Amino acid sequence: MKTLFYLLSATVALSACTKQESKQDGYGILVGTYTQKGSDGIYYYRLDADMKNPEQVSSAKGVKNPSFLAVEGDRVYTVNEEEQGKVQAYRLDKETGAFTLINEQETGGAHPCHLSTTGKWLFVGNYSGGNLAVFPLESSGALGNRTQLIANSGNGPVKDRQEKSHVHSANITPDGKSLWVADLGTDEILVFDIEKEGIREKHRIKITPGAGPRHIAFHTALPVAYLINELNNKVCVISTTDFSLLQEISALPEGFEGTSFCADIHVSPDGKFLYGSNRYSDSIVTFKIDGQSGKISTEGYVPAGGKVPRNFAISPDGKYVLVANQDSDNVVVFERDAATGLLKNTGTEIPVSMPVCVKFL
Repeated sequence: MKTLFYLLSATVALSACTKQESKQDGYGILVGTYTQKGSDGIYYYRLDADMKNPEQVSSAKGVKNPSFLAVEGDRVYTVNEEEQGKVQAYRLDKETGAFTLINEQETGGAHPCHLSTTGKWLFVGNYSGGNLAVFPLESSGALGNRTQLIANSGNGPVKDRQEKSHVHSANITPDGKSLWVADLGTDEILVFDIEKEGIREKHRIKITPGAGPRHIAFHTALPVAYLINELNNKVCVISTTDFSLLQEISALPEGFEGTSFCADIHVSPDGKFLYGSNRYSDSIVTFKIDGQSGKISTEGYVPAGGKVPRNFAISPDGKYVLVANQDSDNVVVFERDAATGLLKNTGTEIPVSMPVCVKFL
């Protein structure tokens, strides 16, 4: 009987351990949304190790249009993409899923649509405001009072979209020393040095007129940046040493006719592939990155699994890509082939109202 008891005890312990390991091997994600169709705001989901069985853990209710998120440890920062722009700081308990509002600040411009953080500073791009807001972060994670509000001026040739400055993203270089700001309205990237007391403009990179710069991704090993342009649907490869334009290539299939606007861009963790999302043509493009020059070549396309793919995220292990489809109310899980870089729809979807941002925890 004793032997049987010990065997049963060992089996129960092993089963509990296996369940715990399985939970630890899964993924946690946050989804930011537009809230005009009834979304709670920010959602927290868990998925298992093979990206199946998504489970909603919690949500941060009452947040208006949290269309872009930044995660720093247990802190979550979000824009409120409204006419009266705000940014909020939350603390997230990853075990219980509880969101606790730390504080909020006005961004000084309308419709903030992007933010990023070094852990010491938080940078917010106000799209309609045409300016960049800089906030210090306190040790508690709270937002300090805004210390800089940097306005840009100018316009571009696309009259209905480039009538003035539209700051679309604020992107921190991998070394944390520089900030690259994409201005869709003026066809520029503004490069700032991140200093002890704030940021200081260092350089301006002129992009092809009418391109509409949107988001930027940096290679972690090569001195190149990848800019995706909303209006001309092209990707630019730019040197981070001398700021020269190394390459400009379409994100759309050859011969494509119709309406499409690029949205997001990311480099795979292995540094071998680059991905971009195409709205209205509703696809994800895969580029292969040359390991020496950083230039890219088109590898293929995959349907986004929904309508109007916005932001997407690559899992830290590089195995999966999650795409937020705004107009079909779903986040779709793709499996990534490490050898070819190509994506395959796994059939797993997370239903959520108007998702526009995905972040891995």
